[in-house]
Amino acid sequence: MPRDRRTPAAATLDPRDCDPSRCPCDDAACTLSRYARAAAAVASDAAHSVLADREGATLDQEDLAPTERAVAERLRGMAIDMPAMAAVSNIYRAANAVRNHVERTVLAQHDLTWTGWVVLWVIWIRGEIETRHVAAEVGISKGTLTGVQKTLTERGLVHRAVHPGDARRVLLSLTAPGQRLMTTVFPRFNEQEAFVTSELDEAAQLELARSLRAVVKRAETA
Repeated sequence: MPRDRRTPAAATLDPRDCDPSRCPCDDAACTLSRYARAAAAVASDAAHSVLADREGATLDQEDLAPTERAVAERLRGMAIDMPAMAAVSNIYRAANAVRNHVERTVLAQHDLTWTGWVVLWVIWIRGEIETRHVAAEVGISKGTLTGVQKTLTERGLVHRAVHPGDARRVLLSLTAPGQRLMTTVFPRFNEQEAFVTSELDEAAQLELARSLRAVVKRAETA
């Protein structure tokens, strides 16, 4: 039977249990350790003393960032799965950090947003494809796709056609300029993918990909 990892967020976590080299971390500081210290600051004096002794310093509330204090105060006494909280927090932060980095270093030069780029990618890989399938693969609503598709069509990158068997269905494909754009830009995009994952060796990158696929599958099939 799986161990229940939920822990009352009141100083029952030992910061020494979290090794930054293997734990999810924020800004080089281990997430679990940070939340353990934050929880300790609003815990009982006894628990506070235990953690202070272990870390060799007094953990005064004034030393904690306002956000950490707020999190600790809000979660105090709750049964919280801290590893899950750290994992999801870092997935969110990583996704936004990567998106912002690639938009700034690659996509902005071609007047593309992240969503527009992913739409182009799906059409480039799949060939002529129905709009409903594009929306599903990109993970956006049909309404959002309509706006993105309109912009890409007006720029001459995407061709829109009515499905020959059903006038209610729409097919999208890349134009010749759209094909050239993807062929030109994707290698530079991939260079940035390599850059943001360069702290991981190949085995770690593959393990990360497998782990994230497991999270995605769990979320999408729930």
